[in-house]
Amino acid sequence: MLKQEFARRRKQLMETMGSRAIAIIPTAQVRIRNRDVEFPFRADSDFFYLTGYAEPEAVAVLVPNRPQGEYLLFCRERDPEREAWDGLRAGLEGATELYGADDAFPFSDMDDILPGLLENKARVYYTMGHDADFDHRVVAWVTQVRGRGRAGVRAPEEFIALGHVLHDMRLFKSKAEITAMRQAAQITVEGHRRAMRVCRPGMHEYQIEAELQHAFMFGGARATAYPPIVGSGGNGCILHYRENSALLKDGDLLLIDAGAEYECYAADVTRTFPVGGRFSAAQREAYELVLEAQLAAIEKVKPGNHWNEPHEAAIRVITKGLLELGILKGKLPALIKAEAYRPYYMHRTGHWLGMDVHDVGDYKVGGEWRVLEPGMTLTVEPGLYFRAGTRGLAKRWWNIGIRIEDDVLVTRNGNEVLTVEAPKTVEQIESLMSLAHAA
Repeated sequence: MLKQEFARRRKQLMETMGSRAIAIIPTAQVRIRNRDVEFPFRADSDFFYLTGYAEPEAVAVLVPNRPQGEYLLFCRERDPEREAWDGLRAGLEGATELYGADDAFPFSDMDDILPGLLENKARVYYTMGHDADFDHRVVAWVTQVRGRGRAGVRAPEEFIALGHVLHDMRLFKSKAEITAMRQAAQITVEGHRRAMRVCRPGMHEYQIEAELQHAFMFGGARATAYPPIVGSGGNGCILHYRENSALLKDGDLLLIDAGAEYECYAADVTRTFPVGGRFSAAQREAYELVLEAQLAAIEKVKPGNHWNEPHEAAIRVITKGLLELGILKGKLPALIKAEAYRPYYMHRTGHWLGMDVHDVGDYKVGGEWRVLEPGMTLTVEPGLYFRAGTRGLAKRWWNIGIRIEDDVLVTRNGNEVLTVEAPKTVEQIESLMSLAHAA
């Protein structure tokens, strides 16, 4: 993504902040996996959104109308010895030349410089409660400035949650962001297609996960957006199943919820298909009900509709379908009002999508569901989960877990399904798997 894109975002945020304000945005910390092995580092989303800087040990500071420079970056200095072990660093020069900072300072000098930047500022924009250690540092800096009151120095009087402003910006995707999300979606689609092609009874769930990982990395995504869910049979009825260790059995369904992350933008796709390549009668009935619900929900994703309308559409279709299948009994309006579907469909129909798989942004504004607008991206993911042993549920439905999820962009005239190329009709899935099995 070009430097101009990040500069535009910083400018927009600073215009909202106004004069006599300062924003402090730290990146994520390096975390230890075990002993001296680190988890792969991934920059904090808010920090990366404003900087494009992917290295650890960094803090961005925005000071609107500061004559000496509005955008400051505290980061690691070049260190040939450490770089020989851990890789090249941008250093202070790279922070300005590559990442557009007006000035850059060593990360180790932050405690000396930050208090001076806070002097005579009225408002501090900062996300309190995310990192307790850094919270203490910010409070210590403000306390230090307050101690200079007799010298005529004023300390900030107001802390404002940075997310209140920044997360509303992130909710509306720019052209550059949509381009990255389309790429993440395309890589993810190929991963799901590959999983369908290679799936055979006798494999293990983790082997399918490996095929997904291969497709994602081969396509240019260096990481998944979240730990993949690969659940066969009854495991598909566990919403956040992550063991991915069971043997795949002929006659079972396989539910895969997996998405690639590309340039820090997430895709999030779920597909459910038969391990042996063909749906049973009960599986097909349940599957086509979920698909009908998903298509009805996607139809409601358009400007002017509110956030909950896709969910309401999915709920109506699913409840009506469960009634027709004989799983529920009663009158449709009463069943919907009583949420009689909840033993089989217990989650929402979607969430915001962006740099985080469950992305930032309010779902309600002023107590009312948010109205959908162009540039918003969300998932649409109804499901049905028929756990074995559920009271009153006929055995023919047991261990059928189905979720169908796509990534949807709100456009001026309706919506664009970014992941539309991932097979999801019964015919598309069975045809792809039949060709793969015949090869």
